Amino acid sequence: MNQNPYQEMDLLRFTTAGSVDDGKSTLIGRLLYDSKSIFEDQLEAIERSSEQRGDGYVNLALLTDGLRAEREQGITIDVAYRYFATPQRKFIIADTPGHIQYTRNMVTGASTAQLAIILIDARKGVIEQTRRHSFIASLLRIQHLAICVNKMDLVEYSETRYREIVEEFSTFASRLEIADITFIPISALHGDNVVDRSTKMPWYQGPPLLHTLETIYIGSDTNHVDARFPVQWVVRPQTNDHHDFRGFAGRIAAGVFKPGDDIVALPSGFTSRIKAIETFDGPLEEAFHPMSVTITLEDEIDVSRGDALAKPNNLPSFSQDLDLMICWFTDKPLRSGGKYVLRHTTREVRCLVKEIRYKVNINTLHKIEEDFTIGMNDVARISIRTTQPLFYDPYKRNRSTGSVILIDEFTNNTVAAGMIL
Repeated sequence: MNQNPYQEMDLLRFTTAGSVDDGKSTLIGRLLYDSKSIFEDQLEAIERSSEQRGDGYVNLALLTDGLRAEREQGITIDVAYRYFATPQRKFIIADTPGHIQYTRNMVTGASTAQLAIILIDARKGVIEQTRRHSFIASLLRIQHLAICVNKMDLVEYSETRYREIVEEFSTFASRLEIADITFIPISALHGDNVVDRSTKMPWYQGPPLLHTLETIYIGSDTNHVDARFPVQWVVRPQTNDHHDFRGFAGRIAAGVFKPGDDIVALPSGFTSRIKAIETFDGPLEEAFHPMSVTITLEDEIDVSRGDALAKPNNLPSFSQDLDLMICWFTDKPLRSGGKYVLRHTTREVRCLVKEIRYKVNINTLHKIEEDFTIGMNDVARISIRTTQPLFYDPYKRNRSTGSVILIDEFTNNTVAAGMIL
């Protein structure tokens, strides 16, 4: 049996969020720089850019501000993905914009994250964007938050100011569904408590941010109970060597699959048993989320793209009527009675918006039940009916099988991301 690469790879996906100029890009630049994860030519390039801009220091934010408009304005517009590693763990970072008009980008970056870093400017404290991004992190079921109180150098490394912000955020977060919140006072510009412990804040006894990222336990975040395999592709090589080969390729959404397991194909209901689990590197004795594999079955049953494999004694929910929490992405408002294309795992169906239940006040988390105008960046609860039944799990149980996107059927633009309740 070949060694499973996922067993030796410990990967943490995290996103950064905060208001404009809170220092997200500088923080990521500092993480990359202090952990020695950038090349000499990259360092030379940002040194030149910093000099041309007249910054007077090496502006580490330029490491992630990839678009020319971002560098010119000193802001983040698109989601910038960066990769780095330490001896303990590998990381994928999604640097998301702070502007309210780019909330959709924040949702995109956070949708696959296991941890979110929320930056708070020590001078400004908890503001609307802090609440908005924290609520979205909660909505997207990110289990771990690292609250970085940044720019501590501009408040003279005041413990009193830090404690005020911790108390204010904790009061707000008590109404969110987040299991693990860590607070860290930092200065991204000077590197205090980012990679190394700061000598300027002896009153803070906790670890620096990188140590938190390296040691945070994420093993229990994945659903290993509900076996779910959305079929993305039917593999039929029809070559001389593999003339009769018929496998089903896709990414395991949850649970564990092994050769010999009984399975049921959905929606047909046909049953079979797993014959083998194949990968490019050879067969596996077991496979689990988030591995991409090809499964072969002992029986010739009809399975195609958009179908799913599950265990007979543990089936997902099945319905045409769904309740969703959505984040609306476009300035063209959501219509009650509107028709949209819905994508769920590898399946695509059409749907009708039956009812707009309420939208959420991001600051107070209260329901707004008298205003049903859902515009860009609004978060709302709606009811829909699909043209065909969907097999799904509630989003809080499985992010992969509990999430959908809505698409405008005329423009093909993604208009909303939704979580099935």
